[in-house]
Amino acid sequence: MLYALAEWLRHYVSGFNVFSYLTFRSILGVLTALLFSFWAGPWIIRRLQLLKFGQVVRDDGPASHLKKTGTPTMGGAMILAAVTIATLAWADLRSRFVWFALFVTLAFGAVGFADDWLKIKRRSSKGLSARQKYLWLSLAGFLTSLAIYLTARVPVETALILPLVKHVALPLGWFFVAWSYLVIVGTSNAVNLTDGLDGLAIMPCVLVAGALAVFAYVTGNVKIADYLGIPYIAGTGELAVFCTAIAGAGLGFLWFNAYPAQVFMGDVGALALGAALGVVAVLVRQEIVLAIMGGVFVAETLSVALQVAYFKWSGGKRIFRMAPLHHHYELKGWAEPKIIVRFWIVTLILVLIGLATLKVR
Repeated sequence: MLYALAEWLRHYVSGFNVFSYLTFRSILGVLTALLFSFWAGPWIIRRLQLLKFGQVVRDDGPASHLKKTGTPTMGGAMILAAVTIATLAWADLRSRFVWFALFVTLAFGAVGFADDWLKIKRRSSKGLSARQKYLWLSLAGFLTSLAIYLTARVPVETALILPLVKHVALPLGWFFVAWSYLVIVGTSNAVNLTDGLDGLAIMPCVLVAGALAVFAYVTGNVKIADYLGIPYIAGTGELAVFCTAIAGAGLGFLWFNAYPAQVFMGDVGALALGAALGVVAVLVRQEIVLAIMGGVFVAETLSVALQVAYFKWSGGKRIFRMAPLHHHYELKGWAEPKIIVRFWIVTLILVLIGLATLKVR
């Protein structure tokens, strides 16, 4: 909205031309989301405390987590508000890609909100049933994937792009809908599984979102895309504003979520952020690179899948002391801050590898 105003004003005041630069608006996206989080965070935390929206800790989790019972949850609503405000303010809303990203984020956030609300209402760690949650997430993910496919203007928008290879796009046809659905819903659940320690999930989300902002920018720039040998998709550059807004909102949330956390994001934040990363990767055609950069999310998900499968196959034996993976290290005696920071470091390394694929082709 503010971008549209600046576009009108630049016809009368030349200084407003600076708003036409995507890099400048991306910086404004970071700052707007960050400052909003700093400003709204204390008020939101107080409101959550007054409403007694406290975390209900699983009784089958690590014993050290019992002390976190009652810590305000649903703080992810602050992230969603910051991202939405910053994106609406500084992105070019004529880009359909921006609306796809916002819809998925808010739709998955709504499902997460319902899940968190039921947990608080019932004073239980169980909210929506697995079937209910999967149904609503699947509906939002499928409708978005279908809409992306039906509105695609060039074949590359629905083709599979392989990293490290120039000018290769494998047409997916209708399989694109199933593929993108799996990426969006899978990433959403992967981030949700990772969100088990103070600040563990949010910083990887910030790092991956920052890297996806780079991919969005170069994918939407015809000259840079041609130079790097990646597909050019007109309009995707505006997703850089959306991604930097996630980074800014995430850093603002981390201020309050850092160990020991004053607030948890809850499913309203984790499901939404995972879906946001997934849909951006789909829109800029970098799903495989997302799996690399989000390796921590992948490892957490695989640890759960392997644990469940091996438990059933072996008649009660386990691979890990507890899944997801971060709980395994907790039970091995690692201090919570050590696990968090080491997972951050691993994510930073993986993000750099992902960014390197832009040049190594």
